[in-house]
Amino acid sequence: MKTREELDVIAKGLRKDSYTMKERMAIPLQEMPVQKPEVRIHNMSEVALGFTENQAIVEANRCLSCKNHPCIDGCPVRIDIPGFVGKVAVGDIKEAYSIISDSSLLPAICGRVCPQENQCQKFCTVGKARKDVEQSVGIGRLERYVADTMRAEGYDPLPSIAPPTGKKVAVVGSGPASISAAADLRKAGHDVYMFEALHKGGGVLVYGIPEFRLPKKIVASELGKLEKMGVHIVTNFLVGRTMTLETMMKEEGFDAVFVGSGAGLPKLLGVPGENLVGVFSANEYLTRSNLMHSYDTENALTPHIVSRKVAVFGGGNVAMDAARTALRLGALEVTIVYRRSEEELPARREEIGHAKEEGVKFLLLHAPVSVEGDENGHVKGVILQTCELGEPDASGRRSPVPIPGSEKFHEFDTVIPAIGNGSNPLIKMTTPAIETNRRGNFIVNEDTLETSIQGVFAGGDIVLGAATVILAMGQGRKAAKAMNDYLAR
Repeated sequence: MKTREELDVIAKGLRKDSYTMKERMAIPLQEMPVQKPEVRIHNMSEVALGFTENQAIVEANRCLSCKNHPCIDGCPVRIDIPGFVGKVAVGDIKEAYSIISDSSLLPAICGRVCPQENQCQKFCTVGKARKDVEQSVGIGRLERYVADTMRAEGYDPLPSIAPPTGKKVAVVGSGPASISAAADLRKAGHDVYMFEALHKGGGVLVYGIPEFRLPKKIVASELGKLEKMGVHIVTNFLVGRTMTLETMMKEEGFDAVFVGSGAGLPKLLGVPGENLVGVFSANEYLTRSNLMHSYDTENALTPHIVSRKVAVFGGGNVAMDAARTALRLGALEVTIVYRRSEEELPARREEIGHAKEEGVKFLLLHAPVSVEGDENGHVKGVILQTCELGEPDASGRRSPVPIPGSEKFHEFDTVIPAIGNGSNPLIKMTTPAIETNRRGNFIVNEDTLETSIQGVFAGGDIVLGAATVILAMGQGRKAAKAMNDYLAR
């Protein structure tokens, strides 16, 4: 792997003022420098180091500035991607930031954790021409570069706030959907209160995504911007327990409510032995590390179990996060156990690649039968059954079919299910008038995102199920627009 300095030299040699179409197509993809695997598994610092100036300018010049802008159609918040990339190409980073900020409040976050390969970069003409989405223009990496550069320079102007409307609005949760909704509602001049159940704001951005993928100082910076705009952030406030939605609207004077409480109820494996010591939901495991810093043994707010051999069940980004966190917490061996083949792994290719580089093992086409314990009630292993792929299921992926008689014991002392999350039922339990589907997700008007209760809107994972940061942001903005119309009546 080339060093940062070597990449700088390469990029500098490619940089020039303008390119022909043919030259743009010939510019190689700029690889982002990263920490070496043998180093990064011993720290919690960010793995990806970000583009240098030269790399960013060269990468931006790969953009063809297509007339039909297909990348914008792939962006849930419709950032003017050719516009900001074009500004990076000529070194005007401040203007690039201004263009992004017209649509997104969280460029430093989205540039790091959004699956651009399934969104904006999926439709990039360069990637399509090369028949490889991984060869698309690095839109996410450029978005991150712009945001990081401006933050380093202390440039973060606040948006203009409309005159006070006299309306009081509640935002439940402080994740990406809520952040976007709160920002747009505040810009419209409403008095906005954001309620977070935990002791820190940020939602899944703080408790769910590891420091080595998303430094928490970035999330804190974005929340700080909301406060500077005049949004009141109230922590340790569990809507449905501290106060119900009905009380908020009828007794506390809130004219409208946005619910962006996410999907934080972990799904379990549904096999015997899940109550043994050493079984953790990925939510709990990651929260202990990300929010409560269990890796900092001298100052941690919670202890972490010292594991030797860890099994993580699942194949999504959360599974990769849990597996890579386990390595950093000192596990000697970590294995991803997944019922399908590698082709069906839903995690980002980059995250899978990083996990492999760091030494995570992959045991594919295997499903759990039971978690086995010792005489003290501690996990000692898992009985797994080999699978083969059958016909496609409702999602289009081929269903795993267990092979009878293939059961085998595998030694593990820690088991982490990372197979998805459901909606927390608390708000529904305390507000029966809220209509939900069989999964517990709020049912909303597709155009306005208003729930079955007048004046109560919802968006993000509480509606979509577990989704991406940028999709949640898109819903937050959509709901805010409808709420502004509702409050103007």
